[in-house]
Amino acid sequence: MATNVLGTALKSCCTDPMTGFFRDGFCHTGPGDHGLHTVCAKVSSSFLEFSKSTGNDLITPRPEFDFPGLKDGDLWCLCVRRWIEAFESGLAPKVFLEGCHISVLEFVDLDVLKKHSI
Repeated sequence: MATNVLGTALKSCCTDPMTGFFRDGFCHTGPGDHGLHTVCAKVSSSFLEFSKSTGNDLITPRPEFDFPGLKDGDLWCLCVRRWIEAFESGLAPKVFLEGCHISVLEFVDLDVLKKHSI
């Protein structure tokens, strides 16, 4: 069983829309997940626009990838490096700590995550 950044069992991030690299609702990772989709974030309009402006459009639906497009307030498993880029730009979305995979701590300090928790 996967662990979250708090050291307890990883909780589901979201199932509507269905998120996660494996599209199972969890922000866990494994072979093939080169982006490390491990941060459970509540996306904001400003973050979505930031992400789109830096080459990752999370707004436009992509049915061929079973991607509905995101809107303000949706929970989504973000790539840890994208969250860090947003953080460094002052646009980091809030995070659901119980849904963030423990591997996030290899990149982001827990205190930083706690300051951005939902």
